[in-house]
Parts: sequence; structure tokens; C-alpha cells
Amino acid sequence: MIYPTMSLIRPNSHQGGPIPKFNEYHLWKTLYCLNKESPIGRKKLATLLDIGEGSTRTILTMLQEDGNILIRKNGVSLTPEGKKIWNTVCMDLAPLEINTLTIGKVNCAVRIPNASTLVKFGCEERDIAIKSGAVGATTLICSNGILMFPGNNYPLEAKADKAIRNVLNLSNGDAIIIGTANDYKSAEEGAVTAGLQLLGGLHLSHSNEEPANTTSPVNDLISLSFMVHDLVGGLPVCAKSRDDLGIRIENGAVIDNAYTGAVLEEVLKVGTTIRRVATSGPYKGIRVIVTPLEVNNKVIAAIGVVDVRTMAGIDNLIRLHEEDEL
Repeated sequence: MIYPTMSLIRPNSHQGGPIPKFNEYHLWKTLYCLNKESPIGRKKLATLLDIGEGSTRTILTMLQEDGNILIRKNGVSLTPEGKKIWNTVCMDLAPLEINTLTIGKVNCAVRIPNASTLVKFGCEERDIAIKSGAVGATTLICSNGILMFPGNNYPLEAKADKAIRNVLNLSNGDAIIIGTANDYKSAEEGAVTAGLQLLGGLHLSHSNEEPANTTSPVNDLISLSFMVHDLVGGLPVCAKSRDDLGIRIENGAVIDNAYTGAVLEEVLKVGTTIRRVATSGPYKGIRVIVTPLEVNNKVIAAIGVVDVRTMAGIDNLIRLHEEDEL
């Protein structure tokens, strides 16, 4: 199932001016901040959320209308009803310094209490985190006091286990999602959003209203690309829709979310599968296979696999890495 990012704005609640830019993560972060420290002033809350005061004001109006917060002169605080909502989505989070398990520069570890049974394989949380701006995510569960990957009974490597326990108080049945990115904000948003989806989302009254932009072809294409990436044994995969910038996936992570290539563009134009050696771009000299994706007899996207297993491909990748280092 694809979980699109929603604007979460009430119909007719915003007349004129720019549309506030926030999503479910920012609503959750508001509850998180208010649960940790109350009361909080609107300016401070906007800084903690890293969004504008206009968007913060809209979030507070929504929560106030639902009876979840009180707004007074000394700041904003949760009501008993707001605390009940928080208890359904409570998560702990902390920066995590670790040299294994993750691929980004910085990490955010999120503990979701009593959620281990909701985890399937872990790739679902990874995909959601990437769609939310992270470069990857690792999911773990705590069972019988042991941290492990979902689907097996082997304990996590001792050093990584200690690093996680140093920043989070774990209990049996917890799920842990480690978001990773090039900046902490993206790592946190990716991990928290994946955790929210694991819990079924925020249960606010506005959730029953029709959200804007409920379909997301970009998210669909990302999920399809990861599926292909897994099916071809981790070979690099590139994809691009007709109207949006493309993506490039290597080693289980999106390494370029504004990508395009000559063969991708050609397939979008001619609408047929092309097999050839790339003559430009990061995979120059490597054989690629790109095929169109059609809906109702209309080409809407192109997706390709890069065969780095060939000797020409391997030699070229080595040369490109050496040039980058120079």
C-alpha cells in the first residue's frame, strides 16, 4: 500500500495567501513537543517544528478545534483529550551514532512501544522513510530482551546493540526504526513517518476529511523501482515519470532524486524497450535495459536496470570512482 504525504488542511479553512506546508509528521511532532514541555509559545514551537509560523498557527487551530490543546497567554498545552491522542502514537526518538546498519551521515532512532507484531519485513518502513526524505531506514524488534532484525532469531551485533540501548530505553515488544540521511531533520522525519504508518496514523477528527493530493504517482514509481531493485538482485535501477524528475537507486537507497538520462528520455518519447550501452551519464559504458510503463495505452514513466555485472560495467565504475576521488 502506498502512503502519500497529505496536506492535512481542512476544506475552506485557508482563504487566500500561501497554503501552509506541513504533513502528519509535523502534527505528531507538535504533540511530541507539547507532551515533553508545556506550555510552549507559538514561536518556539515553530522553531522546534522547523516550519513557518503560519503553518504552525494552522496546526494549532486544527488541534484546538478538535479539543486537543489549550492556547493561553503563557503558551500552548495538551488537554486530557490531546494526551489520549498522544498515547496512541507515542514514540521516543534520539540521535544515534553508529557505523553499521545505516548508510547516511546521521541517524535518528525511534522506539515504537509494543509494535513489534506490526512489523512484517522492515522494507515497508524503509520505503516510507525514503519517500519522506530520508535515504534509508533500518527496522529492528526487541524480543525476549534481544534486539534482532524482523524475520529471524539472530541477535544484533553487540556494538550496535549497545549504541541503541545507550540512547533508548527498550522493552520487550518494542519496534525500533533507525532513519538515516545527510541531515538529522530528514532522518527524524523519515523514521517518525514510518513509525506513524506502522501505528496506523494519527487518529484525529480531520483524518476523516478528504485530504488534498491523495494520489502520488511519484511515490508509486519509487515503490515500483525498489521492487525491481530487489527482483534483479540489487542492480542499480533508474526511473523517471513523464512529468517529474527521476530517481536513481543503488545498494537499497535513493542516491539521486533529481535524475534523468538519455535512454530514459528516449523511452518516454518512443514508448518501446531499449537495450544498449549508455554513452553518457554516471553509467557510461555500461549496458542498460529501459522499458516504458503504460497506463491506458499512454506511456507515463520509464524504468531501467543497469547491468554492472559485465566487465565493461565494472571497469567503468572503478574508473568513475577514481575520477571522483581525484
